[in-house]
Amino acid sequence: MSKVIDILQERGLIEALTSEEIRILTEKPTKVYCGFDPTSDSLHLGNMVAIMGLAWFQRCGHTPVPLIGGATGMIGDPSGKAKERQFLDEKTLEINVVGIQKNLEAILDFDSLNAKPLLLNNFDWLKNFSMIRFLRDVGKFFRLGPMLGKESVRQRMESEEGLSYTEFSYQLLQAYDFLYLLENHGVFIQIGGSDQWGNITAGIDLIRKVNGAQSYGVTFPLLTTSDGKKFGKSEEGAIWLSPDKLSPFKFYQHLIRVADSDVIRLMRMLTFMDMDVISEIEHQMLQPGYIPNTAQKRLAEEVTLIVHGAEALEGAKRATAAAKPGSEASLDVVTLESIATEIPSLSFNMTEVLGVKLLDFVVKTNLLPSKGQARKLMMNGGMYLNNKQISDENRILIRSDLIEGRLFLLAVGKKNKILIRIF
Repeated sequence: MSKVIDILQERGLIEALTSEEIRILTEKPTKVYCGFDPTSDSLHLGNMVAIMGLAWFQRCGHTPVPLIGGATGMIGDPSGKAKERQFLDEKTLEINVVGIQKNLEAILDFDSLNAKPLLLNNFDWLKNFSMIRFLRDVGKFFRLGPMLGKESVRQRMESEEGLSYTEFSYQLLQAYDFLYLLENHGVFIQIGGSDQWGNITAGIDLIRKVNGAQSYGVTFPLLTTSDGKKFGKSEEGAIWLSPDKLSPFKFYQHLIRVADSDVIRLMRMLTFMDMDVISEIEHQMLQPGYIPNTAQKRLAEEVTLIVHGAEALEGAKRATAAAKPGSEASLDVVTLESIATEIPSLSFNMTEVLGVKLLDFVVKTNLLPSKGQARKLMMNGGMYLNNKQISDENRILIRSDLIEGRLFLLAVGKKNKILIRIF
């Protein structure tokens, strides 16, 4: 059996271990769990680090136990949060649970014969607790001193927002989850982001106090860029794993724009690529003949394949080629529609388009302010119709320019593009 801890360490996927004894425990098949609260109907790229952790355990013969926090999601984990989360109603939580389950099913192998994931929801056992019973059976094992000393709690208590008793109790719920999973499913290992250290160790302490068993924790580094910013987010918002919230094309685009200083680390953390291959790419990046962005393309392909599958990856690559003026990629309606949210679009009646000079039409779309500027740009090779360079200033728009009779793509320069819809 492959030594999973060594693999994770080599790939930069370990921040800390609660005990080196975990290396011995993982020499034989075991179960490992990681929790995901349904605060949204999709996980994002930052969450993918933990899912990849589960996936590597699975590849090494261990059973992954992804735990969806149907109950803890009602409370909200204060770890890493500057203020309290907005409470979600049960209907929203149910929708979110389904969305997260789809994300997990996309990355983990639910068809595995030897290490099939055990997908659980903590609402199934926490819903049966009365407050009195929870305080007696769980609360009595916690002391305020250690609870108040946890970094996530201390930071919030020192903030202007403060910390509600509801959030303060979160670590008891997560700790009990660990105890429940150990007693009912034989789970001795919990993994999570570095911000989960306090919650994980709270569970380990509870298990030791209740039944004397030894349990273990592994934390991963949070996914950040080389300048310390969280990578799971972008200027437009989170880099969602669900195609309903972020198209595979946009997902691919975020990864293809990764900085050189981040791309190798992300290859290690977010792909199953062999480390020798990654090292070779890292070496190539330092060579004089290296073609810029080659590593980013490989990263985008590998991660998109894992999250969205082969068909979506091919669509994202076609759309990327379609959005590039001068590309030889063939254009079709599906491809153009996939980039429609990325570029401006305008609609025209057929009679406003056919027979009109391209130069006049470009000015009509406000891509350029005057026919003189349009002509100059065309003569300099900067005008494209459906990605084909146009140099004839008398060129008129004809029916065969329309893709499937209703769309065409105009570009002036490499970046200024517009999608034209015909009605």
